[in-house]
Amino acid sequence: MNKSTLTNRLFIPLSVLCMSLFCFTVMAQNTGSITGKTRTADARPLAQVNVRVAGTRLGTITNESGEYLIPNVPAGQQVLVISRVGHARLRQAVTVTAGETTQVPDLTVLENAEQLEEVVVEGKNTYKTDIPSSSLRLKTPLLEVPQNIQVVNRQLLADQQIFDMLEGVSRNVSGVTRQEHWDNYARLNMRGSRVAPFRNGMNVQSTWGPLAEDLSMVERIEFVKGPAGFMMANGEPSGFYNVVTKKPTGVTRGEATFAVGSFDTYRATLDLDGKLSQDNRLLYRLNVMGQSKGSHRDFEFNNRYTIAPVVKYKINEQTSITAEYTYQYSQMSAIGSAYVFDANGLAKQPRNATNSFANLDPTVIHDHSAFLIFEHQISDNWKLTGQLAYFNFNQVGSSLWADSAKTDGRIYSYNGIWDAANESKFGQIFVNGEVTTGPVVHRILGGLDLGNKKYMADWGQSFPLYDSTFVFNSNAPNYYLPAHLIPKFDRSTSLRARAGVNVMSQSFTGLYVQDELRFWQDRIRLTLAGRLTSVKDSQYGAGTDETKFTPRVGISGSINKQTSIYALYDQAFVPQSGADRQGKAFDPITGNNLEAGLKKDWADGRWNSTVSVYQITKNNVLTTDPTNPNYSIQLGETQTKGVEVDIRGELLPGMNLVINYAYTDGKITKDTKSENVGLPVPGFSKHVTNAWLSYRLRKGALQGLGASLGYQWQLDRYGWFSDAVDDKPTMPNTFRLDGAISWQNNRMSVALNVNNILDAYLYSGAYYAWSRAYYWQAEAPRNFRLSLGYKF
Repeated sequence: MNKSTLTNRLFIPLSVLCMSLFCFTVMAQNTGSITGKTRTADARPLAQVNVRVAGTRLGTITNESGEYLIPNVPAGQQVLVISRVGHARLRQAVTVTAGETTQVPDLTVLENAEQLEEVVVEGKNTYKTDIPSSSLRLKTPLLEVPQNIQVVNRQLLADQQIFDMLEGVSRNVSGVTRQEHWDNYARLNMRGSRVAPFRNGMNVQSTWGPLAEDLSMVERIEFVKGPAGFMMANGEPSGFYNVVTKKPTGVTRGEATFAVGSFDTYRATLDLDGKLSQDNRLLYRLNVMGQSKGSHRDFEFNNRYTIAPVVKYKINEQTSITAEYTYQYSQMSAIGSAYVFDANGLAKQPRNATNSFANLDPTVIHDHSAFLIFEHQISDNWKLTGQLAYFNFNQVGSSLWADSAKTDGRIYSYNGIWDAANESKFGQIFVNGEVTTGPVVHRILGGLDLGNKKYMADWGQSFPLYDSTFVFNSNAPNYYLPAHLIPKFDRSTSLRARAGVNVMSQSFTGLYVQDELRFWQDRIRLTLAGRLTSVKDSQYGAGTDETKFTPRVGISGSINKQTSIYALYDQAFVPQSGADRQGKAFDPITGNNLEAGLKKDWADGRWNSTVSVYQITKNNVLTTDPTNPNYSIQLGETQTKGVEVDIRGELLPGMNLVINYAYTDGKITKDTKSENVGLPVPGFSKHVTNAWLSYRLRKGALQGLGASLGYQWQLDRYGWFSDAVDDKPTMPNTFRLDGAISWQNNRMSVALNVNNILDAYLYSGAYYAWSRAYYWQAEAPRNFRLSLGYKF
């Protein structure tokens, strides 16, 4: 069956179903409308506020003037729930009259938990998020989106004292695991393959990079599962994560945080938010971070600082421009110093073992990024957004690896130069709107994406760290190289000249449109979307030029006011460079995603559960040419299936929970070597479950005292950096227990986090045939972090 036939077969029955339901709808409904306005404590309009009718699917988001309008609300007594990130959640009683528009008095949305007139504060510090960020381009609440999207918000990151993307962010989303790597960027896997890093809605993934974001500048992290063709038609079908940076709120405030921890860790952050003009039209946000961080391994460190200023100018009530710049600096030990090699098996050396040396030069990284965002509210129902972004990454350093390892403890390693540069440019323009044709409401999304990425690296210089007079031995380690073995790299010419063919570039253009058709008072929602993407890709001197159309069909229905079910068909594709031995260029990888799920809000929306099932098939995977191992042919196929469960939110007043479980099974389904068919794909754990439970006292003498406890548990683990050799897991199961105690009031906070409470030896790795040895990276033993925060 070809793709167009499949799309038609999905589209026609879904359309007939929805139109049939529409025909049975009673046109004259006993409903009315609700309108009003939200404002800040100093009476200024507050935009991007989520306003919904409790116990229903009805809701909207306020515009730049703080205004909202909710049509088709059942007549009678209703309750509005008002929420915004970083603000208290409010409830307001409203009486709706049939056939009329009810005007609600202006609602003041505060940043603390004080009561205001008849408005009752629901509480804050919840781990649940109801709406996606504007950078995901969706205006639909997460409960109604026909896809599994999980949000890790700022409160959860703060409670867990996570410093950057290299740490425990993955624990908060079902099936996401962090794979061991070089520690200059984050490699996260999900649904059988690496997920692409996005920032503010733009795909910033390069071959190695970008530098892992420090979380001092981050508002939230959104994990979008599946290919989401309208967002990412030229990436892995497993999904992506979107880092949303902090923006000005218009409220004058500040927060300083100081932290100390195990292994000589010292960190300070400053977050300033406010206005630069008395007319509230020029706003700013400034985040600054400085860190000196050691490791449980000797001579390993990562010292960083970050500066992230943001300025927003409101031209008028409908139009604004936001300019954002981020500079991240990192000085770290030689890349790869976390890897340990041994010929006798995995984890045969202590957790603090290292194959690195104290007198190797560090690696230095400079990471610049800039965004320019234009937003214009065309009308109450239509908004235009334009975005430009520029990324510039520069790395001067080296990496460590092993030639071989011997059973007597000798390790023959080398140090290779790793100077690299990455320059990326992006542009986006898109429009969100809403129109009504008869009883059908259309939520329209359409736009244009442009991007250009270029990465180059010098890997051409390598020096052995051994000779006839010196060989490192893990049984009697000497961590100081003799002077004559310290590498002396030649950097007398430009990086471009040294890189040679080690240049990877990609330019793409994407045109997309999506229509979300809402029937039967929004009870049935049909999503029809398509994207036409043209990609030019070049790697190591070989290139491809591909144009691909990817459809998207989704349906979401509301069983009742708090429960929705959905189904989705989506595609993605990944360009591939190179050619077979006849000189024929390779076709891109195509990804087909089938997904279905159930979402439910509980306790009047205080917490939420999501259950999803999926199947991803990747076609045109490259495999070795059986007639000539120096070439590849395009006969490979993999298939990944799974089940995911996510629960997050406020179970009881003061008690918040995040718990998830994922079952993943990835298999090779087609290969030139028949013996490989049925073997697992690398880089996943068959069972992954995580939890984090937090409770804080709200009353009494101990008001503000809190405690948290969480675990990370992985079973049947397969290393990602190894060949498929059999169907047995390559790594042992892991269980890690973490906890925290804290106290806070409106001004101050103190928190002590203890990670790996049980002091388990946790690691990931595999057998690496080229070195004829096992390699692994060990996690830290029991360790602590103590932080002190002050708001002003």
